[in-house]
Amino acid sequence: MVTDPISDMLTRIRNANMVKHQIVQVPSTKMSKAIAAILKDEGFIENFEFYTEKSFEYILISLKYKGKLREPVICKLERVSKPGLRVYANSKELPKVLDDLGIAIMSTPKGVMTNFKAKEVGVGGEVLCYIW
Repeated sequence: MVTDPISDMLTRIRNANMVKHQIVQVPSTKMSKAIAAILKDEGFIENFEFYTEKSFEYILISLKYKGKLREPVICKLERVSKPGLRVYANSKELPKVLDDLGIAIMSTPKGVMTNFKAKEVGVGGEVLCYIW
């Protein structure tokens, strides 16, 4: 039992990135599915797919690298809002990550989305993580 599945997912991706693994396995939740979809849409990962093993559902995430030296596309993953200290941003004070070179993933009343999409829609919410 994992107390914080978002931190667990980000840590697994971060660790697999450091040792340059091609695929990482993450337990599947609604939130991790939404985060994986955002990472794919924003070009931080190649692809993701679901599979079931012994009645547990997992997400297989294919990590993305660039160049002959296989430099990771994801430079940094940082969890912002934690179970002990939630961080919220309203629609007028959405976070800017590395002068808009990175993204912030947010949980809003309209669903999980990036800070750019939240600005378009005009909603705020919980800031889950920063990625660049």
